[in-house]
Amino acid sequence: MNLQNELLSVIKDVPDFPKKGVIFKDINPLFKDPQLMKKVTAHMAEFAKLTNIQHIVGIESRGFFFGMPLALELNLPFIAARKKGKLPGEVVSESYALEYGTDSIEIQKNSLLKGERYLIVDDIIATGGTANAAAKIIQNSGAIVSGFTFLIELTFLNGCETLLKTTPHVQIQSLIKV
Repeated sequence: MNLQNELLSVIKDVPDFPKKGVIFKDINPLFKDPQLMKKVTAHMAEFAKLTNIQHIVGIESRGFFFGMPLALELNLPFIAARKKGKLPGEVVSESYALEYGTDSIEIQKNSLLKGERYLIVDDIIATGGTANAAAKIIQNSGAIVSGFTFLIELTFLNGCETLLKTTPHVQIQSLIKV
């Protein structure tokens, strides 16, 4: 069985969560399978090596589940992109639209180094709003977005197209496209 099929066999759809009309992708069953998580991390690491990155940015909160293991696998620094008000010190913030509302994301200013290369990691790309906001923060600091990696891409929401408008020519990896 290929990786996509293995993942699809454990990830569950939860209708009308967190609100009516949304189909939530429950990735928690994946965490009960250490061997499958190792495969996910290995595939993300192979992709990351192609982007010549120097830092991993994980998006709160489910992006942390993939970003931190990836950073450890590649021996790279991990940077948390968190919701507004969750990080101490000086932060850089960007607002964005979700498929079911709006929010803001922040990164500690001292985590962003001008000219350095960053890979943005999250569990899912839907409309692309969250990842796009993280990319804007990185670019506005003078750093470089080298790529994005996601566990799941909801293709019907065209999130990758949104990312390519802000970060043309970057590489995007999605382990599952639905």
